[in-house]
Amino acid sequence: MPFAPVLHAEWIKIRTLRSLLGALAAVLVCTAAFSALAAADADDSDPLYSVFFGINFGQIAAIAFGTTAVSAEFRGGALRLTLAAVPDRGRWFAAKATAIALPVLAVGLLTGFVTLLTGRAVLGESAPGWAGGVRGAVGCGVHLTLMALFAAGLATVLRSGVATLSVLIPFLLIVSFVVGDLAGGAADFLPDRAGQVALHSTWDGTLGPWTGLAVTALWTAAALLAGAWSLRRRDA
Repeated sequence: MPFAPVLHAEWIKIRTLRSLLGALAAVLVCTAAFSALAAADADDSDPLYSVFFGINFGQIAAIAFGTTAVSAEFRGGALRLTLAAVPDRGRWFAAKATAIALPVLAVGLLTGFVTLLTGRAVLGESAPGWAGGVRGAVGCGVHLTLMALFAAGLATVLRSGVATLSVLIPFLLIVSFVVGDLAGGAADFLPDRAGQVALHSTWDGTLGPWTGLAVTALWTAAALLAGAWSLRRRDA
């Protein structure tokens, strides 16, 4: 079967699941709302990050989206039916990843620019400039997309949405913040922290805005490759 109809079928699955549409809406609402609250109580040390602070919560919704989109295939024998229609597992997995990435990127970019405009309105004269703000908005969209795909790859390996979220959410809320701060410069290479370098006005670490996103992209690529390998090696 050609790639286009496989992608279309995967898109139909995504847009007909209310939980996935709710996760996409939560990406926008959580990021913009928590960013506005952070900007209202921000100092002038890093106004750009104050504008995009809510991504720490929005990325959890993006991870839930990527996880749920994949884990649904491992319930009730759905994957066996899918592979009966699309025997080429690599083509199906590429279509699934694309069907996850495109809506998250679209919502992520929208989220980035809505958050930027909201943050600028809240901060007023202390708001970041447009050049840094646009970079942050684009970085926001790309980072959210990469985190959703990272979760999708891990969910393919673990074959469980509960197990995937049980690993990733504590990692984001505990390991990245607590252990990461104790680990010094090595913490800059964690997937969530590396991608958020683009959201800072200045950064003292070894990574820049785009190299940080590149590090997150490498984590995502590794997760997707592991997922593809697991899908090929294990029974449906």
